[in-house]
Amino acid sequence: MATNENLPPNVIKQLAKELKNLDESPPEGIKVVVNDDDFSIIYADIDGPAATPYENGVFRMKLILSHDFPHSPPKGYFMTKIFHPNIATNGEICVNTLKKDWNPSLGLRHVLVVVRCLLIEPFPESALNEQAGKLLLEDYEEYARLARLYTGIHAKAKPKFRSGAISESTTALNVDQTNPSVPNAETKTAPSSAALPLQSSLSSSTTTTTTTRGNNQDQAAVVMTETTVNSSATATAATGKAVSAASAPLKRESGVAKVQADKKKIDARKKSLKRL
Repeated sequence: MATNENLPPNVIKQLAKELKNLDESPPEGIKVVVNDDDFSIIYADIDGPAATPYENGVFRMKLILSHDFPHSPPKGYFMTKIFHPNIATNGEICVNTLKKDWNPSLGLRHVLVVVRCLLIEPFPESALNEQAGKLLLEDYEEYARLARLYTGIHAKAKPKFRSGAISESTTALNVDQTNPSVPNAETKTAPSSAALPLQSSLSSSTTTTTTTRGNNQDQAAVVMTETTVNSSATATAATGKAVSAASAPLKRESGVAKVQADKKKIDARKKSLKRL
């Protein structure tokens, strides 16, 4: 593991102060990743500026500090692939601040801000990527199209650096490889899956039986209803016959009474005639 032993104590102290300030109050669109174990490599995530072909992209870069920093400038590299005149295909950054215009009094904040400004206003006259520089001068639309294409493919959001992330991943892999519960879980799951068709068959049989019973009950209800209706009809007919049978003697009695009354009238008339 790299350490801070390559840098003088006074430089380490100054860097620690500056990195803390960058972490607590980062420049717009720039997130610095602090590694307390090695200040000689500074990582940063740069948001693509709005209204540029790099918009909505996140570009990771690094600054490598030499042992005589800050007397010599750091070297800057883009770790994310980008189509830009001042950034070589290997990621090297070409900007005057990191070359002839370097001043030991310049801090890391200034360097990072200059690099982000380079995405807003490239300098094709000092191009490291000749194709990008030529297109920028002669055919901006094609340059912007390729820059957006690279941004969409390579400059997606990056996961944040975490201390001990590699060891955590290794531990997780070891746990997965040595965990005996995984195959047991698979073994326990298999019979359950195999039992599913049987359960389905049982459910189907139960449903069929229930349906059949339900149909039998419906048919029995229909038969009972029909029997009741027939019984009611029979009872009605019987009642009608009974009424007719009961009314027949009444009619005969009333007829006999009428005949007797008529006979009495005739007898009375005969007696009257005899008197005359």
